[in-house]
Amino acid sequence: MKLYRTANGHYVEQAGSYYLVPETSWDALVIHADLNGYLRSVVSQGKNAADFGSAQILAPIMSQEVWAAGVTYYRSRSARMEESKSAGGGDFYDRVYTAERPELFFKAMASRVAAPGTSVRIRSDAKWSVPEPELTLLINNRGQIIGYTVGNDMSSRDIEGENPLYLPQAKVYDRSCALGPCVLISSEPLPTSTPIQLEILRGGATEFSAATSLAELKRNPTSLVEYLFRDNNFPNGALLMTGTGIVPPDSFTLAVGDRVRITIDPIGTLENEVIQGK
Repeated sequence: MKLYRTANGHYVEQAGSYYLVPETSWDALVIHADLNGYLRSVVSQGKNAADFGSAQILAPIMSQEVWAAGVTYYRSRSARMEESKSAGGGDFYDRVYTAERPELFFKAMASRVAAPGTSVRIRSDAKWSVPEPELTLLINNRGQIIGYTVGNDMSSRDIEGENPLYLPQAKVYDRSCALGPCVLISSEPLPTSTPIQLEILRGGATEFSAATSLAELKRNPTSLVEYLFRDNNFPNGALLMTGTGIVPPDSFTLAVGDRVRITIDPIGTLENEVIQGK
């Protein structure tokens, strides 16, 4: 089942049909004692909602915090080491990749998150910006993974590469995060064969494309959640981006007007246009 948050309410999709969810609070859904069972009852007792097609899809977040994990793919490790080599920080990323404890950092609240079809931003003081396509976990207040969505962790590589301590500035700014288009509700882990695809369009043509799979993810998502919830309380649940295995070449940087498409089957495609400035 797929759960959508829209301007008209919440909808659950099952086998191509859409059903309006009676519960109007996204936060209440996230911390529901049995969300999967509740949504199945909505499908079995409801009728097909014909108005879903006209609904504005919103990002699947309300009061949740968005956190992110870094250096969870070998490709990310290599890129981080190279970009920070001149600053003497390259060794840090190799240590993180091989360490038992993962790198976790705060990414965004809802006010900084871009919805599907809206704009993500590149920093005005950055010269080297990239999208980072990431499987994102939806976690309830009890630390249980209840679903999966598509995430874009926008990053300023030159700022982080200048000094690893600049990571918050490279990662946390207005519209530096996009989520959607829905949440795949499942208590089962996604198969390691699950593909993640990135396509960047410039002037209507493909400027860059690449793909990876969850088989390349070094960290177990359950372990990442366990570390996130250590000595932390998330009364409304949380979202956790699990890192990227796709990094464009060093010669590439995003430009205003680019369109970023991230597809994770069976969740769907998250697409956003790139802007700069306030």
